[in-house]
Amino acid sequence: MPRANSAKSVDPDASGKEGSSLGALKFEAALAELEKIVQSMEEGHLPLEESLAAYRRGSELLKHCQHQLSDAERQIQVLDNGALRDFEPNGGPAR
Repeated sequence: MPRANSAKSVDPDASGKEGSSLGALKFEAALAELEKIVQSMEEGHLPLEESLAAYRRGSELLKHCQHQLSDAERQIQVLDNGALRDFEPNGGPAR
């Protein structure tokens, strides 16, 4: 009976499908999973242990996303001869 909510739980353990393969997880998929975890935690319906698991997974996903963003920034610096510049679209802002 203590596991009555586990059949209905929101992805902290179900995320195990990507769980150990965080390195292969694309940015968009990681961000979507993180958003889902945040939403489920904000709703406040998760039992304590599932909340802790969701928090751990969310922390891993956050670090993964931050790492991918910093990698992208480094690639941009390389492509722009080592100088990161402000983006100015041709012809000014699109409207």
